[in-house]
Amino acid sequence: MAAGTPVLRVRAVSKSFGAVAAVREVSFDLYGGEAHALVGENGAGKSTIVKMLAGVHRPDSGTIELNGVPAELHTPADAKAAGIAVIYQEPTLFPDLTVAENIAMGRQPLGRFKTIDRAAMVRQAAQLFTRLGVSIDPNRPARGLSIADQQLVEIAKALSADARVVVMDEPTAALTGVEVERLFAVARSLRDDGAALMFISHRFEEITALCERVTIMRDGRHVSTELLAGITVDEMVRKMVGRDLGALFPKQDVTPGAVALSVRDLSRDPVFKDVSFDVRAGEIVALAGLIGSGRSEVVQSIFGVDPRDSGTVEIAGKALRPSSPKQAMAAGVALVPEDRRQQGLVMELSIERNVTLPRSRSLSRLGFLTGGRERRSAREWTERLTTKYGRLSDEVGTLSGGNQQKVVLAKWLATKPTVLIVDEPTRGIDVGTKAEVHRLMSRLAAEGVAVLMVSSELPEVLGMADRVLVMREGRLVAELDRSEATEESVMFAATGQEASL
Repeated sequence: MAAGTPVLRVRAVSKSFGAVAAVREVSFDLYGGEAHALVGENGAGKSTIVKMLAGVHRPDSGTIELNGVPAELHTPADAKAAGIAVIYQEPTLFPDLTVAENIAMGRQPLGRFKTIDRAAMVRQAAQLFTRLGVSIDPNRPARGLSIADQQLVEIAKALSADARVVVMDEPTAALTGVEVERLFAVARSLRDDGAALMFISHRFEEITALCERVTIMRDGRHVSTELLAGITVDEMVRKMVGRDLGALFPKQDVTPGAVALSVRDLSRDPVFKDVSFDVRAGEIVALAGLIGSGRSEVVQSIFGVDPRDSGTVEIAGKALRPSSPKQAMAAGVALVPEDRRQQGLVMELSIERNVTLPRSRSLSRLGFLTGGRERRSAREWTERLTTKYGRLSDEVGTLSGGNQQKVVLAKWLATKPTVLIVDEPTRGIDVGTKAEVHRLMSRLAAEGVAVLMVSSELPEVLGMADRVLVMREGRLVAELDRSEATEESVMFAATGQEASL
């Protein structure tokens, strides 16, 4: 366990954006040789803390100290020079530069005539990867690297700059299990070499596997800092949300009605082939399977975003044309996509405009969309989903991830769909918001909406689905009723393994 003087001290820092207080008098310490978790619901202030450490935002009040000395982190360059490195969920490498060039950016080794010594640059990058125990070619372009490898390049950059504080902000959200294990091995080596590691994640199993201490935030305030050995996950959740969470999967029993969505022999070579299933009114059906099994591609083809080679899709007995999202929406289909930032929202537009985009025609009078009608509709649906925001006119990009997800849901629920398709509905959002999303899905099913859910989280699949459809390598390989679906039965089907007797 780390001891002695903290490498970094955050003392009573506060930060407001207009009338919204994002962080209020938060304090904590980071020690060398220790991994420290920062947790809280979306909107708790975690991202603002990270941006203050990264030099993106300056505190309105309070201090940040490094090795006992107040640090003036006016810019990201100041933070890097001070030895603070931030590894974001979505790395920001220059795609057309090589891996070695990205690592050395701003600190390129110079040769005899003050020109860049490319051989030395490549050699230094290779040494960093050897130290990290990973195999990445320093000469390859950054474009095309997986998210996992991009993050490792960012960590190599931190090492090259002798960073003593490494902040990892949701680094595992887009990684596979094997990639997570590799990242954790690298993170442990950084910690064991004496770096102070701050780790932000919504996945409690990752926090307990990597970290020694945890700081809990709620509504922009510091709640407590605890040794992880002395606190349970349930206690952390209660402190995060300020209330007993209750059932995380509040599934209501509903008698299914008529078939609302019928998919027959849907194929798109080589992604998926001969996929057939029904979803009835009032039913929640989960599409499960490993990443790359074709789940998201199937639902995007159903909605018409992606093409299909053959097969039919019917809504309440009426066939949908291929590649026609407009007709799907008119027929009562709504799609909440996996990537809310790229596919679900227009980040530069206001909250109210995002909520009303699919209904702009119905809200218009004589072809003009009035601000009053738009605002009233947006307020109704954001309030129904308890969305936290400053003003409806604020850009949706200013919201936390969980509140962005609520805006995407509000946008589509306002269309009053017959069929709701949700792709990874709770990825990257906190446990409290997850429970709210699950409660909403259950209520919609009880009201007769047919729900088709894609999820990589087995507890979510088992907790919310009436039936589980398992895909493997583009084919539907199993259909399991709620009573027979278990983690083992789903995974055996997803991997093609036989259960041992």
